Amino acid sequence: MSHINNYKTIRATFDKDTIIVYQAFNDNIANQAIELQKFGNEFSFHRMTWIKPSFLWLMERSNWANKPNQERILEIHLKRDFWDKCLEVAVDTDASKSEGNIKDAQILVQWDPERTLRGAKLNIRSIQIGVSRNMINEYNENIEKIVDLTEKVKKMYLLNSNGKFDKSTQLLSKVKEYIVL
Repeated sequence: MSHINNYKTIRATFDKDTIIVYQAFNDNIANQAIELQKFGNEFSFHRMTWIKPSFLWLMERSNWANKPNQERILEIHLKRDFWDKCLEVAVDTDASKSEGNIKDAQILVQWDPERTLRGAKLNIRSIQIGVSRNMINEYNENIEKIVDLTEKVKKMYLLNSNGKFDKSTQLLSKVKEYIVL
């Protein structure tokens, strides 16, 4: 599932061991995750959690960390072995709507429009993965590092608000096409 076509290509920041995914949380969850470098008891291990390798898609979703309960942006360095496992067992929500196997899936995949710094939709899709409660502990165990990006996001939001998209662009992580090992 690493390369579906140019329309649905996984683009991410990664190295040989980890891939970076992003999530938005409230202060309680974020503070504890930063302290523990894993998710703790403030995080719900009893419901699906969605992880996104697209920073700009999450910025659109969280309104640049301005939506309630999405005020903190975390950069999660996840072991690639686990990410690849997720891709192997994933059920695409679009492809399986008529098949009815979504409710039993351990991992769900959705493809959403990629975004620009200005929030405009691009004609390509970005992946997001829903980790079910059956695999959420394994997700947590495969986190290598958690970085709080909230201040960087606020700076980028301010730059964007002032029309300084060129300076904001310089703060973006470099992404490339993700190939499953």
